Amino acid sequence: MLSGKSLLITGGTGSFGKAFVETVLQTWPDIRRLVIFSRDELKQFEMAQTFPTQQYPALRYFIGDVRDESRLRRALQRVDIVVHAAAMKQVPAAEYNPFECIKTNILGAQNLIEASLDCGVKRVVALSTDKAAAPINLYGATKLCSDKLFVAANNIRGARDLRLSVVRYGNVMGSRGSVIPFFKERVKSGVLPITDPAMTRFNISLQEGVDMVLWAIRNAMGGEILVPKIPSYRIMDLARAIGPHCQHPIVGIRPGEKIHEEMITTSDSPHTVDLGDYYAILPMGDQYSLEDYCEQHNAKPVPAGFSYNSGTNPDFLDVAQLRDLISGETRKAA
Repeated sequence: MLSGKSLLITGGTGSFGKAFVETVLQTWPDIRRLVIFSRDELKQFEMAQTFPTQQYPALRYFIGDVRDESRLRRALQRVDIVVHAAAMKQVPAAEYNPFECIKTNILGAQNLIEASLDCGVKRVVALSTDKAAAPINLYGATKLCSDKLFVAANNIRGARDLRLSVVRYGNVMGSRGSVIPFFKERVKSGVLPITDPAMTRFNISLQEGVDMVLWAIRNAMGGEILVPKIPSYRIMDLARAIGPHCQHPIVGIRPGEKIHEEMITTSDSPHTVDLGDYYAILPMGDQYSLEDYCEQHNAKPVPAGFSYNSGTNPDFLDVAQLRDLISGETRKAA
């Protein structure tokens, strides 16, 4: 799929980017060019210690910011595929610095779309978040706007061989800034603070996220928001898995947090289909019909009123499963 192709990943020095680059280099050693586009030169330097260009001649480390459209245009010259992982993700930081979040997550998305349209890119897959479904915080609202931009961009591609799609998933296990590394650090203190004992979250591994993006590059028709079928966990079970002997004081939810996350709302159900391993929320328009999409992908419509919520998800991880998964992620990191 990627043999002889050029691929650029924005935000490529993050947790997802590193896992994605490792998988691509192992699976497609004959990829023509793999561009790491990000704004932090220190993270690029550190990543180059793991993936040196001498060993991986297809790699390019390109300093740039998605807020800078002209720099994006330069970076996208002769690029076939773009994976858009750059985003301002921290909920409290977005609430305190709202327009900075808007400039990266919304204006940056539009810059990437404009540059992709003009530079002959053929596939764009943008990473989203469960917080974009019925958002209550600014981060989720900006990602919802970003999702809408990528979906709608398919309407203006004209005769170009360009497809733009979105993948939306929940918490990535062990990713930077997530609750698992926070708990693992705090376990030494003997206290793991709990925001709300009823809280649940979706869970996906880094590799599952990478595989989903690769599936989207290969199969997406353009305009879909793809959602994986993944398990949930209860925050209390996670605390017990990491610090069973710790105290768990209840500190209250932070501004912008939900008790349960949602990836597909009931309002999405009339244009959502079941693909087997994934759901696809189809664009509301005449780009293609739900019936045609189901026929081409051997899919079926979801029931009326369907929603996909971390609290009502039938698949939950228990304490032992969480402990095994966390141990596995720790061994990989080492």
